[in-house]
Amino acid sequence: MTKLLLSVHVLAAILAIGPITVAASMFPRFVKPQTEGDNPAGEERTPGTAALLHRICRGYTVVGVAVPVFGLATAARMGVLGDAWLIASIVLTAIAAALLLMAILPGQERLLAGPAGAAADAAAPEATRSAAARLAMVTGIFNLLWAVVVVLMIVRPGSTTGA
Repeated sequence: MTKLLLSVHVLAAILAIGPITVAASMFPRFVKPQTEGDNPAGEERTPGTAALLHRICRGYTVVGVAVPVFGLATAARMGVLGDAWLIASIVLTAIAAALLLMAILPGQERLLAGPAGAAADAAAPEATRSAAARLAMVTGIFNLLWAVVVVLMIVRPGSTTGA
């Protein structure tokens, strides 16, 4: 049963968290206004692309709940709920989830909604670029947290259960 739980946990992490990290990382580039010479790869930045990336993030967030659920079930089955590496992973996962739910997804929604009011028109492109840059920074922190969690899950410092 432990192997099944662990397999589902790892698959859920790959299939749910992976798309969120990629889509969230790409979103700021596709939502900010395009300028001359700002498109070396020939990619077209459309509002539809940014909206699609946001929907991917939002949809996979719901599926991503399975990752900690099966992770905790696996840890309980293995008897490692009190191990420091697991507690650190749980804390980092909670911080990453909070960033996603309280900063990344709302930030994407604000950028998709665009600036409000006619007075904002002149400053809108710069404000959008600035907000997109902040969102990119928060998304980078989110991705870094997940990278640290993955390393902790693999290395399991101080663990006596193998590895």
